[in-house]
Parts: sequence; C-alpha cells; structure tokens
Amino acid sequence: MKTILSFLILCLSITVSAQVKLPKLFSDGMVMQRNKPIPVWGWAKPHEPIKVVFKNQVLKTKADRDGNWSVVLKDQEAGGPFKMIIKGKNQIELTDILIGEVWICSGQSNMEWPVSQADNFYAEQNDSNFPEIRQFLVEKAMSGQPKKTLTGGNWQTCNKNTVGDFTAVGYFFAKQLNKKLKIPIGIINTSWGGTCVETWTSKEAFQGSPEFKNMISQMPDVDIDELQEQQKSEVYSRIEQVQGNIINASNQREYKNISFNDSNWPEMYAPKLWELQELGDVDGVVWMRKSFNISKEDAGKPAVLELAKIDDQDTTYINGEQVGTTKRYDENRVYKIKEHILKEGLNVISIKIFDYAGGGGIWGEASDLKLNLGQTEIPLSGSWKYLVTDVKSSVSPNSYPSLLFNAMVNPLIPFACQGVLWYQGEANVNRAAQYKKAFPLMIADWRKHWNMGDLPFYFVQLSTFDEFGGNSNAGSKWAELREAQNYTKDHVTNTDMAVTIDIGNPKDIHPTNKQEVGKRLAAMALNDIYQEKIVSRGPAFKSMEIDNNKAILTFNNIGTGLKTSDKYGCLKGFEIAGADQVFHYAQAYIEGDKVIVHSKDVTNPQAVRYGWADDAGDCNLYNKEGFPAIPFRTDNWKTLTFNEIYGF
Repeated sequence: MKTILSFLILCLSITVSAQVKLPKLFSDGMVMQRNKPIPVWGWAKPHEPIKVVFKNQVLKTKADRDGNWSVVLKDQEAGGPFKMIIKGKNQIELTDILIGEVWICSGQSNMEWPVSQADNFYAEQNDSNFPEIRQFLVEKAMSGQPKKTLTGGNWQTCNKNTVGDFTAVGYFFAKQLNKKLKIPIGIINTSWGGTCVETWTSKEAFQGSPEFKNMISQMPDVDIDELQEQQKSEVYSRIEQVQGNIINASNQREYKNISFNDSNWPEMYAPKLWELQELGDVDGVVWMRKSFNISKEDAGKPAVLELAKIDDQDTTYINGEQVGTTKRYDENRVYKIKEHILKEGLNVISIKIFDYAGGGGIWGEASDLKLNLGQTEIPLSGSWKYLVTDVKSSVSPNSYPSLLFNAMVNPLIPFACQGVLWYQGEANVNRAAQYKKAFPLMIADWRKHWNMGDLPFYFVQLSTFDEFGGNSNAGSKWAELREAQNYTKDHVTNTDMAVTIDIGNPKDIHPTNKQEVGKRLAAMALNDIYQEKIVSRGPAFKSMEIDNNKAILTFNNIGTGLKTSDKYGCLKGFEIAGADQVFHYAQAYIEGDKVIVHSKDVTNPQAVRYGWADDAGDCNLYNKEGFPAIPFRTDNWKTLTFNEIYGF
C-alpha cells in the first residue's frame, strides 16, 4: 500500500513540476515541412532552460519572462519516421514524425466537406492505405482576441478507418502529390462551413486597409462566451413569442406519440426551410408533426414514406414507432414502413429535426414529400405543426470579423508549410465586388503573419449553383464572385485558381466530385512548385476584336489547342450584347486558336460574356489537355453587388 501511495505522490509531483508545453500541432504522427527552416515553439516556466533534440541537431534556449520559447531547426530532407525530444524540467518525446510537404487547407463547407460524403466513397475507402498522408484537423473555435493555442486537434494517419474524416479536397490533392513526389504530405484542415472571408482575416489587416479601417474601428471587444449567452436569451424570447410556447425539452418523448395533443402548436409550410418562414433563423432542435388518414383497405399495409430533404438531421416516427434517421442535410429521405404500423383512420408523422447551422427543416421538391401505398399516394406537402425545443446560440463566426483568424489560424503561426489551399466565397456572394479587396487582403495578411511574402495560395473558383437564378440580364452575384476570384488570381502574385464550373450541381451548393477539384489544384502545384512542367490551367480570356457583327476572342493558356467537351463542336455558355446592354444567347465556334461569337439579334456587338450566370453548367470550352475555360466578361457595366460592403 505504501509503495502504491509513494508512486502516486511521485506521479503527482512530476505532473506539478512539468513546465514545458507544446502547441497541439506538435504531437506524435506530425508532418513537418521539408527544405525550409522549421520553427519549434512552446511555453514553460519563465527563464526555464529548454533543449530540443531532433536527429543530429541539439538546440538550447531559455523561456522569456512570459514563459515563451522558440528555436528553429535547420532545413531537412523528406523522410522519417523520426522522433523529437523537448526537455525542460520535464521531458516530452514525440515519435513517428515525418518530413515532407505541409499544406494548410482552409475555407468554408466545400473545404470542410469530408471524403465520406464525396463521390464513390467506398471505392476511395478501399484505396486509402497511404501512411505518408496525414491530416491535422483543427477543432472549431471562435475568439474575440488572438489565441496562442488551439482549442483542440490531432494528427491522423490516412487509412480506411480515418480517411472518411479528411477534407476531401485536401485529401485528393495530397493523394496526387504523394503519388507523384513519393514523399509524405501533411494537410492542416482549418475550415468552417458557411463562413465569410472577413472572419478569417486579422484585425491588424483591417486597421491597415483604407477599405475596412472605418469598419474595424467600430468593433467592440468581444467576449464570445458572454455574447453567446446574451444572444441565446434574445433568440429564446423571440421564438417563444412566435410559437406561443416556452422552449422546453422535458416533454419530447411524448411528441412522437399519436395520442399527443399538438393543437396549440404553430404551423409552417413544408417543403420550405424555416428560415424563409415566420420562425426565422433558428439552429437547434425542432419537432414537426403532420396528421393524415388511412383507409380501412390500406391499414396495416407496408408503405414507403418520402420526406424530400431535411436540414440537417432527422429522426422520424409514425404513430410512435421510429421508421428512419438520416444525418445528411442534402439526402432525400425514403423510409420503408413495416406492416401493422399504419392504422385505419388518424395517423401521425413526427420528426425530430436537428439543425446545426445554416438552413433548417424540410426542403426540396413538393412532389418528393408523400406516403406511397402502392396504388394509393398521399401527398404530405402543405401545413405542418412544429415546436422548437432547443436552441443553439446565434453567435456565429460571421457575427464579427477576425473570430476564426484569432482562434483557428493565429495558433498555427509560424508552423512551417509549403502553401495554402483555399475554397471559400459562397458566403460572400452578396458582397462580390468588395471581395476583390477582401480576399487579397486576407492573403496578404496570412503571408505577413507567416513572414512569407510569396506563400503560395491556390484557391477554387466557385462552381455552378443556381441560388438566385441569376444571369447576364438579371445580374448574377455568383458570376461576380467568380470574377472577383479571377481578379485576385491576376493581381496577387503566386496565386492561382482551379476552375470548377463544369463539375458543379445547380441544385446543390456542395458538389461531390471533389476528386477532380483536388487533381486540378495538384496540377497547378506540381507545375509551379514541384517543376513537373505540365499544363495545369484552362483557357483565360485575353482580347476581343469586332469584325462587323462578329466578336473574335483570343485566349491565354490554350495548351495544344481549344476544344469543346462534346463531339458536336458547338460551344455553349456564350452571350453577346450591343450598346443596349441586353444580352442574347450567341452562336460560338472555334476557329484555330480563336473563338468566334455572333447572334442574329446583335448587329453591332459591344460585349461578350461566358458563363455569366449562377448556373453556368452548360459551359463547354476547354483546352485539349482537359482544363475548362475561366468564365469572363469583356464589359465593365454596373453589377448587382457594386455598392455592397461588409458590416456587423
């Protein structure tokens, strides 16, 4: 007994005296950047001597009076596994360290999108034994002030059990690099769905920007915890007034039962996101119920319940019995109903909906909301009863600028890396014109903090998505945002853009072909950084010449020539306008290295546009290497977002 007690006391004394600490990035299984100086840093007791041992290097330093310390390891060749020892009063030993290429993957949901939800997941899972590909997944967090440490995160080695959680874009990029370069690839995934570029930019950057300095001067000191409680209270008050019932989760078990009386519940229409209805912006738990009648002939029969789509997750009951649950917000719910569940007369569907962020509720096509009994079909679109039983705080990363830079980027600095992959912009389409300043500002900001003025930034141009039905004549915010991204590519050095207009889904903001996105990003990196000397980009508009009623267009990056993506050779996606600024669909064809555009409705052309629409999926101009042309316009006529600016 005394031996055990002595051992516990010894362990406690070691724990109490342990002073040296490391950022969460420095842990077993990490990947460090090759061929560049490698900063290693951490914290200890003030003035505590620190020794770092890595391979044949032994570096010594002391913590400063605030307990901060750092050393810089010399450049290393790719390889591993290695170990590192950090010693102060205590000793930390890190093992299974690889040296290779490190890329930071950031942005919103299309970067966050995991491999498990990408195309052909099971095939990808069976081909995922890549022990040299590793991901550090940064835990989501917000902060009003720059943080030194991450809230959480860990390195994972790629295999069939872990690959599903990797960022799909980052993983498919890493897979290409690993196969070509035969060296370890580390990806640091710091992303958050639905976030605007301003939350990823530091306060200091805004203070130095003529465009944003007035905005940032009005920003208060933000205590996120306090703000969340305050706003949660405000949201509770608003919702309780709307629904006429208090928000209370205590009786939820009764809501699935057919006998429960929901007569005092309010109603909403389905399918339609509740943000677009009286309930408004709510993240949390909402129950929805609908009653329907079953004939004597259909009672007890098996059936199929279709609920369109539900954002984000549902657990569905009929007459108190669970019939299905789905976690994906964009997946049609189709649940088989067993015999004897449906009763003659009144029946009740009860759905417990979990909404984590963004839109919430039943959405999709009204024709997909029904009960199918074989010969009989009961439509379920229309009025549904609902009740909110739990609410998440309405504080989001977009509530104020810099919240994610402070908590999810600043703690990564100055970890050595090769470059940044960025997929974001959907949350900025309403301020697309200002994105021409906001996005370059963020890039310059990250480069300054990393002290790397030429840090490569490769980003993904927004794919096709028919959010507003925008086009050349009505205006298209999505086209404007794509233009702002192209502007950044052309005006900020050491940046480039993967065009994805051809692999989107007009009905889904999250296209699932992330394989091709990763390949196109990798092609640019392999050409620019790793000297593979391959064609890595598609045609980019260069100039326009008017010849009578025809516009003759020339392009850069044509590779070995221009082509269409179909066998007929007919170009789509081109429009042409005269001085009246009214655009008409144009006939367009390839003639040598040029594209000829004309329309019988425009006798004196003034402007040509290509892919200028929210849904530009019909665009089909490529180079022969298979890279799509960048959407463009030749005019500078006024756009929808010209005067829209950021505020909080």
